[in-house]
Amino acid sequence: MMLLYNDGPICLHAFSYKLGSVQRNLQELQADKLLVGTAEDLSAIGYCHNYGLSKDETLLSLASTPLSLALRVAPEPRALISQHCYAESAVLACDVDEVDIALRNRYFPAELMRKLQVDHVPYFSSFGNGCTGFIAILAAAGGLFSSSDKRPAICLLADSMPRGVPYNMARERILGSDNSSAFVIGPEERGYQLLGINYYSTTRTEVPFVEIVKRTVQMIQELATDLRLNLVESDVAIHYPNIFPDTWKMVTRYMRLQRVEHVMDGMAERAHCGGSDSVISLTKLHQGRSERLHVVVNYGIGLHLGVCILKEQDANG
Repeated sequence: MMLLYNDGPICLHAFSYKLGSVQRNLQELQADKLLVGTAEDLSAIGYCHNYGLSKDETLLSLASTPLSLALRVAPEPRALISQHCYAESAVLACDVDEVDIALRNRYFPAELMRKLQVDHVPYFSSFGNGCTGFIAILAAAGGLFSSSDKRPAICLLADSMPRGVPYNMARERILGSDNSSAFVIGPEERGYQLLGINYYSTTRTEVPFVEIVKRTVQMIQELATDLRLNLVESDVAIHYPNIFPDTWKMVTRYMRLQRVEHVMDGMAERAHCGGSDSVISLTKLHQGRSERLHVVVNYGIGLHLGVCILKEQDANG
């Protein structure tokens, strides 16, 4: 599925994020029975630590900081869009004996807005896109700007592992962290301009790495062609999630670009933060270099593969 944004600028800015306050190394995770398999398997991939919630933290308290910062920039947003990898993050736990359906459906964005005393803001929430949350939330938010209302919206990503559940996926050798991030999206020309999205899904439970490489390269090239962009001669940064490092190295190599920065940020120290991986690296990589292109790659269980192309703006915000 290809989405192009040619009718007017839609820009992302005011990025912020927060991770759980407890950092553990692989040996500590294994000792606390928060790993499936061995620490050596994850160390071989490149992981060293992750971040989790403390006993005094909740996903609501974690997400309050990024959303509060976004609300300072956009105090009257036209909408809030939240995206989650885990169903347990999208709907908060309730008493198992609760019979009132209204009290059983504790939707995360509503609970968070209530906590921050924000009301009268339309909100949308989903969790079926796995760790492609950054691309998925852009696709949802991009459809909000077809009217004359130019107010920005706020995008929020938030996930935490349920207490006592291991932080890793053994077969895929992926280690995750509890995380939350937010940013503002709207017509104001600052940060990064959203040019287009290419999105693929399959109901297969496994996809060979060689197919991931080929399909990612193809999707980036197809999107660039439809946008009439010459990536070979452009200044390009490609942002990857903190999983499958060897796979992404192959993608960058097969793209055959003259000026390219391969971006995998903080994999050893903070592990994989779902869709927030993209927010974190975009936060750090903005250099005010107008016309620099940023390709963002997301891959998630489901299975989903998403790419988008952003154009860096002079002002960040």
